[in-house]
Amino acid sequence: MASFKGEYDHSVDKKGRVSFPAKLRKYMDPEAGERFTILRGQEPCLLLYPENRWMEVESKLEKVNTFAKRGRIVVRNFLRTAEDLSLDSHNRIALPAKLMEYAGISERAIFIGAGDKVEIWSPGKLDEEDQGLDSDTYEALFEEVMGREDFE
Repeated sequence: MASFKGEYDHSVDKKGRVSFPAKLRKYMDPEAGERFTILRGQEPCLLLYPENRWMEVESKLEKVNTFAKRGRIVVRNFLRTAEDLSLDSHNRIALPAKLMEYAGISERAIFIGAGDKVEIWSPGKLDEEDQGLDSDTYEALFEEVMGREDFE
């Protein structure tokens, strides 16, 4: 299955609606239709999962031990901001106000394809996140993560 990739900058209207990039739509699985789940990310961004990929996330969450306090905290705080949404007739999504506030999104939103999901960032927050990521830091991080023997 094709994965989401690329970076796309779009304007956000006063009602919080933003066009879902056409180049990302081509990676949508027909099984997902035009339905998504959106929630806050671990960094100050939003995560947008197509419905079929979200079902995979929910399957993983079902395996978390919620009898343990740490498990309850993770599940609760991961799901508490999740909302289902669909593309409208103009291929836009309506970003929930609370999530826009969390991510600092107002007039512009940057969509970044991230494999099974799409990250949505405010330009300013993305710049802040990228500030400490020079080419040497990125190279070392990439080697540490992707150079592990279990990837071979």
